[in-house]
Amino acid sequence: MDSVPRLTSVLTLLLSGLWHVGFTATNYNCDDPLASLLSPMAFSSSSDLAGTHSPAQLNRRVGTGGWSPADSNAQQWLQMDLGNRVEITAVATQGRYGSSDWVTSYSLMFSDTGRNWKQYKQEDSIWTFAGNMNADSVMHHKLLHSVRARFIRFVPLEWNPSGKIGMRVEVYGCSYKSDVADFDGRSSLLYRFNQKLMSTLKDVISLKFKSMQGDGVLFHGEGQRGDHITLELQKGRLALHLNLDDSKPRLSSSPPSATLGSLLDDQHWHSVLIERVGKQVNFTVDKHTQHFRTKGEADALDIDYELSFGGIPVPGKPGTFLKKNFHGCIENLYYNGVNIIDLAKRRKHQIYTVGNVTFSCSEPQIVPITFVNSSSSYLLLPGTPQIDGLSVSFQFRTWNKDGLLLSTELSEGSGTLLLSLEGGTVRLVIQKMTERTAEILTGSSLNDGLWHSVSITARRDRITLTLDNDAASPAQDTTRVQIYSGNSYYFGGCPDNLTDSQCLNPIKAFQGCMRLIFIDNQSKDLISVQQGSLGNFSDLHIDLCSIKDRCLPNYCEHGGGCSQSWTSFSCNCSNTGYSGATCHNSLYEQSCEVYRHQGNTAGFFYIDSDGSGPLGPLQVYCNITEDKIWTSVQHNNTELTRVRGADPEKPYTMALDYGGSMEQLEAMIDGSEHCEQEVAYHCRRSRLLNTPDGTPFTWWIGRSNERHPYWGGAPPGVQQCECGLDESCLDIRHFCNCDADKDEWTNDTGFLSFKDHLPVTQIVITDTNRSNSEAAWRIGPLRCYGDRHFWNAVSFYTEASYLHFPTFHAEFSADISFFFKTTALSGVFLENLGIKDFIRLEISSPSEITFAIDVGNGPVELIVHSPSLLNDNQWHYVRAERNLKETSLQVDSLPRMTRETSEEGHFRLQLNSQLFVEVSAVFEAGTSVTYMFQEPYPVTKNISLSSSAIYTDAAPSKENIAFSFVTAQAPSLLLYINSSSQDSLAVLLCRNGSLQVRYQLSKEETHVFNMDAENFANRKLHHLKINREGRELTIQVDQHLRLSYNFSPEVEFRAIRSLTLGKVTEHLGLDSEVAKANIMGFVGCLSSVQYNQVAPLKAALRHATIAPVTVQGTLTESSCGSVVDADVNAVTTVDSSSDPFGKTDEREPLTNAVRSDSAVIGGVIAVVIFIIFSIIGIMTRFLYQHKQSHRTNQMKEKEYPENLDSSFRNDIDLQNTVSE
Repeated sequence: MDSVPRLTSVLTLLLSGLWHVGFTATNYNCDDPLASLLSPMAFSSSSDLAGTHSPAQLNRRVGTGGWSPADSNAQQWLQMDLGNRVEITAVATQGRYGSSDWVTSYSLMFSDTGRNWKQYKQEDSIWTFAGNMNADSVMHHKLLHSVRARFIRFVPLEWNPSGKIGMRVEVYGCSYKSDVADFDGRSSLLYRFNQKLMSTLKDVISLKFKSMQGDGVLFHGEGQRGDHITLELQKGRLALHLNLDDSKPRLSSSPPSATLGSLLDDQHWHSVLIERVGKQVNFTVDKHTQHFRTKGEADALDIDYELSFGGIPVPGKPGTFLKKNFHGCIENLYYNGVNIIDLAKRRKHQIYTVGNVTFSCSEPQIVPITFVNSSSSYLLLPGTPQIDGLSVSFQFRTWNKDGLLLSTELSEGSGTLLLSLEGGTVRLVIQKMTERTAEILTGSSLNDGLWHSVSITARRDRITLTLDNDAASPAQDTTRVQIYSGNSYYFGGCPDNLTDSQCLNPIKAFQGCMRLIFIDNQSKDLISVQQGSLGNFSDLHIDLCSIKDRCLPNYCEHGGGCSQSWTSFSCNCSNTGYSGATCHNSLYEQSCEVYRHQGNTAGFFYIDSDGSGPLGPLQVYCNITEDKIWTSVQHNNTELTRVRGADPEKPYTMALDYGGSMEQLEAMIDGSEHCEQEVAYHCRRSRLLNTPDGTPFTWWIGRSNERHPYWGGAPPGVQQCECGLDESCLDIRHFCNCDADKDEWTNDTGFLSFKDHLPVTQIVITDTNRSNSEAAWRIGPLRCYGDRHFWNAVSFYTEASYLHFPTFHAEFSADISFFFKTTALSGVFLENLGIKDFIRLEISSPSEITFAIDVGNGPVELIVHSPSLLNDNQWHYVRAERNLKETSLQVDSLPRMTRETSEEGHFRLQLNSQLFVEVSAVFEAGTSVTYMFQEPYPVTKNISLSSSAIYTDAAPSKENIAFSFVTAQAPSLLLYINSSSQDSLAVLLCRNGSLQVRYQLSKEETHVFNMDAENFANRKLHHLKINREGRELTIQVDQHLRLSYNFSPEVEFRAIRSLTLGKVTEHLGLDSEVAKANIMGFVGCLSSVQYNQVAPLKAALRHATIAPVTVQGTLTESSCGSVVDADVNAVTTVDSSSDPFGKTDEREPLTNAVRSDSAVIGGVIAVVIFIIFSIIGIMTRFLYQHKQSHRTNQMKEKEYPENLDSSFRNDIDLQNTVSE
């Protein structure tokens, strides 16, 4: 290092939310109404019922009372010009005043210029907002992330079917201040340091940019010794070059340190943040962050003289740049707290301007269009017929390999022109009626998502196809027949009603974006197309390019390669060791135990200790013996190794390499019952631990990089060898044989078996440098036996038993697998809930396994039907998986049930409760739990959320009701379901304790079903299931009481409004029998209440403040198992099998055909749960079923001798006796 003065700047990393004033709206109040003071001219729309611009501010009552379009269809929109770029944080809507016109759902779009719109997204999906239920109520939505824009557009998606589209709107936010610089591709800003050399240990660089160009340097700095930092656009992605090592090559030859982003040349704002502390770097583009560590010894970044922004000027050559310059706008550019653009605007001396840099963003008025549908999208534009020759040009971008780009029938019988994308190559064909086909092929891999320009010219019998400014060879078989421009040009596809001669499309329609369309050297105004004054179109998005990179981030796991089309992505799992739609499932078993049970013999195998988790497979040797199955991992030095000449100043060290990462080794060790490594130290005048109390001369390093001064056979923390514990050392004054320091060879050998310290990663020896001093060491392979996850069983002895795990964090993919055996008719294996999301796995009947999951776009339910009974008390295997591509369920070796995952909705499974089997609660007199299905308050929801049973307005085609109850009170009202038309379903106990289910389907028609086999108010746990599939009804109580009935075809079932557990507090016009039971409601315990996919009792106990549920009175979470008779204990017992080959079960759960791919359930990795449901049988008698109309006489109730008036609360023990 020379004597040049250096300015060392140690900077504190700035919080990303405080880069500059106005950078985020969450740090200050930003909720001012922005639309209320706008002039009528600020509003525009696709069309207007009044024929002029209708102001549509919230609560407006004069004039037309808001906006309605001339026609109510999916192409309408309402737009506001807010005057300047502002920060938008919320929106609100109403219907049109005094009308039946309102919008029930809509989407939002934003723009800086009124052109090139961007759709509002959440979780990378186009978001749909819930609209209004009437004309006057206000629906307010706070945006999950604020938006900065000048123009906002409301796009109605659904509206009142009895009216039209009608809107009054408000936008909330605040002003937005920023510093902007516009670079024209030939300019840059130079930030010059006060000293020759700027040396920084920490850096924070932040900016936002927008550009239509896919390449260009945003900033660059370098030092004379090789340090450099460069950020540049490369094919629409951002590449960061960062070098702290003087020996590294220069920018021109070095690959980027990190690459992030995609499709960044879309003329929308993108944010960039670079944070560096020494060699550790965080690189963030928009929402995606990449962490990496720079190589080299230095921690400082040494930059000479200056940083350049917008390009890399060549010293001494004004206007000359090393690489392509950035062409676009940069906003709020900060370098280590310095506002670069502000300095440039104020003409400060630190900033030198090269070329023309302006301080307002020039916006090119380019209108992109999106072809949405691969079968019906097209754009028709007129040409100038009979012109001698032809000229067409445009730009396109797509992910699809195939699609029609252009088709036109040429004039004067000169043939048909067809331009298509086939296999990623552009193919031009001119087919003439009497001549051979002229064909030109050019380009490859053009389905890369980048913009490509294509131009076709035909002049004087010469046809030229130019792709990305590189002209292809003319067609060799062009004839002398003239080519005349056509009348109609069809882009993207053909209408259904045309003849083949007018528009040819031998392949599917184009899906992608186009812009800058020229025909006969005339630019085509696509806004005129949108307004209906030019050409025609179908299934287009005009004025936006809605391309999406489905491989960013890469959802293919474990290094799988991602490829994509316009609508989906796929994963290449070759050479990853994993399989499945997203490379989620390991090809290898989790332990040698599993390989042994598949019938394998000893040999080398790959094991994947965390199954589908992030750790890769590890090669091990499985030594399969009769008593134990040993797993052995070799390292790089297992032979006896001699050591001489080592002392404390020059120690001998040897690092051990096991061929895998420390995380892989730790997972294998932690999943084993026992692990060990044999260590041997042979010595002659070489001391080992220097016992009894000296400083050790030899030690070893374990998994946590800590030194351990104990040897094989001794426990941790005891500085001894095995002979010291046995009191058998050569010299009783020392605790190791070698510490006696004898001239003869001796040794200390033993096993290290404390798992938290294994494996041995390094050995250090420091006492072989004396006269005649010599040592030899050997550390054996890591050996383990026993699989703590495989041999793990849990027994559920009653239906009130349960296990709690932490919340199931599934992220983008999740899998659950286990074995079970049972004699029960049904039961829930596991369940986890979020506010709206849930996951449930259950045996729904003796021959059915059901897997249900909801990630925000409606429930998905998979059912596997087994030809044989699954409750036969034999082991059965279940594996359920959900990823971004599909949901699947596997039972034993039956065919795997799969369903493709919808692209709509959010990706992540958002759960927040414990993973559990059941939840119960005690009701007191007057306790009421009401769950509303048609929500009376606004909810921001995803586009397909209406498919969920929770929000549907349609009558349910099926009803699945299940719950358990304990009570001593009769009469009682257990459950009451009310529809929007006063129809109802009630479950109650009559005065004599019989169970009654009442369907009231109209004022005149009531269906009553009695279950009178016993007194159900007998302080015992009873289980009720009501299943209706269409008109087929089944009612089952406990295991043996079953009733079936078919409703008549005239019966109508209506939409559900609410479900009440316990006392009904609303005035709902209860009939007399229900009203009697409702006097006290329900006093007792309800458990595992389920209506279709809804768990109302769980919602009340877990999410009472946010779920659509109301609780009145006292509701106490408890276990209904506490009131079961004393001989039936609701205790969960865990049995762990330490002898896996015990002869307790002749039928092993694993066979050759069954794999053991286990799941991560709340951090418990690969827990294979064997579930035993042993349900105590209830003495029953013949079930008598009876159905009658409400107008007929009721069956005479039987009298029971029990005293039903005693206080239930005084007789039961409310303490939860369930042990976890």
